[in-house]
Amino acid sequence: MNNFIEIGLAFIEGLALIVSPCILPVLPIVLSASVDGGRRRPFGIIAGFVVAFSIFTLLSRKLVIALGFNLDILKNVSLVLLALFGLILLSSTLSDKFSAATQGAANWGNRLSNTQGNGFFSGMLIGALIGLIWTPCAGPILAAVLVQVIRQHSDLTSFLTVAAFATGAGIPMFIIALTGRNIMNKLSFFTNHAEAVRKTFGVIILLSVAFIASGIDTQSLFTQKSTPTIVSSTLTNPLEHPYQAPEFAGIEAWLNSNALTMNALKGKVVLIDFWTYSCINCVRTLPYITAWDQQYRDKGLVIIGIHAPEFEFEKSRANVESAIKKHGIHYPVALDNELETWTHFNNQYWPAHYLIDQTGKVVYTHFGEGKYDVTEHNIQVLLGITGKAAFLSAEQLDNGEHQTPETYLGFSRASHFSLVNGPLKPDQVANYHIPKSLQSDHWALEGTWKIEDEKIIAVSNDAKLQLNFTGKKVFLVLGNPTGKPVHAMVSLNGKPLGPNAGKDAPGGYLTIDQNTLYELINQPHSTNGLLELKALEPGLEAFAFTFG
Repeated sequence: MNNFIEIGLAFIEGLALIVSPCILPVLPIVLSASVDGGRRRPFGIIAGFVVAFSIFTLLSRKLVIALGFNLDILKNVSLVLLALFGLILLSSTLSDKFSAATQGAANWGNRLSNTQGNGFFSGMLIGALIGLIWTPCAGPILAAVLVQVIRQHSDLTSFLTVAAFATGAGIPMFIIALTGRNIMNKLSFFTNHAEAVRKTFGVIILLSVAFIASGIDTQSLFTQKSTPTIVSSTLTNPLEHPYQAPEFAGIEAWLNSNALTMNALKGKVVLIDFWTYSCINCVRTLPYITAWDQQYRDKGLVIIGIHAPEFEFEKSRANVESAIKKHGIHYPVALDNELETWTHFNNQYWPAHYLIDQTGKVVYTHFGEGKYDVTEHNIQVLLGITGKAAFLSAEQLDNGEHQTPETYLGFSRASHFSLVNGPLKPDQVANYHIPKSLQSDHWALEGTWKIEDEKIIAVSNDAKLQLNFTGKKVFLVLGNPTGKPVHAMVSLNGKPLGPNAGKDAPGGYLTIDQNTLYELINQPHSTNGLLELKALEPGLEAFAFTFG
């Protein structure tokens, strides 16, 4: 529903361009080019304009996604640009200044009306060129719509947004192109009330900014009065307002299954598990999920793992297939590498569980670990069965009063880096030095490292990474760029690990032969300690610490 409203707003934004302070010099281009040509030329002009603009924006979206730009930042940019345009429309002074600033681009386009040819295709050429020179003239609103299109999370929604905006902008241009100067004489209302019309559109634009920024889920507004499912009263902690489960989108590949659709799954109870294989919190939920799959599959439960990568290397199909085999996963797993299904569910967590009833409605959600008894109870309720739980006993984690939080090492999300000897140096090969003392939950480097956006890379032999942590278990996401194994040594409080060695670091010796999560330390109880990891050769990559 939010997508439909944003598409509608794109249409209104297109219409608003007719009162843009810089659009008036562009309209004579359309008018003169239409009058001088044949009867089909106006159709060609508008078609060329719409096609050129649509191709430009859709290609821009592909480029931005390929370059990995942060879509949340793009959303904020779009809102700022829309707000600026709304303020320009509200102010006569700003409108006049903006018109003067963009006059040059519009005047340059007037020469396009002399293009030879009277038919449809000559009109398309003129329309395409108008679309290109119109870009700086349209200013903030065109850029804002471009960003809105870029941040859409499906090609269909992007196309509809482009189409809505281009249609809104094209309708008044088409009328002018088709009817010629006579229409201008009949639009006395707009001539006499131009300022009021302009300000009205300014208010609409600002209201649209407020709506998008609020993050209101319109779907929930429309489902509040819907009739609850029959079984919802017997569920534990059900959603107050069940809603229709979004369709899968942007799935690169399906593993353990042919492609599935939410519509085809109606009649089944579905558990959606958003996970990624290097997330320790996700890994700890897998024994429960695989047990539920074994116990309830033939009773009508369909479990679907949506693999939503946190790091670039997690997009590798081979890596995910290896993790599926390692953890004994036999239910369908969908590779959501561009996070399109993640976005359709408005999800924010790893792991995240969405329980869907036989009518296709999400009736229960749980984020993070735990509550396994509640989730399984609700599965049984939806299936209409009772019986012994598949997996009741849960490991009791001894975390003490404090546990070090998840700690990212790449500069884009780095936290708790010790600044005693200077800051991190993004995208540079640099020497670092570990301070004499390290604060609790902080980390530091020794030797030569390169700090990238989501990882750090050991450049020198014996490069060291230290962490002052509190926890029982320490996990670290590690990898190497070549696929050739690299090695490291792990110590605790300056001594060999001994019995505290994690399963991936026997005797404190670690072999990094794939990009995945490694268990470095496993102590009897949660305690404070100083971990040191020493790379024995260059190429070791480290991404993030997690704890248990």
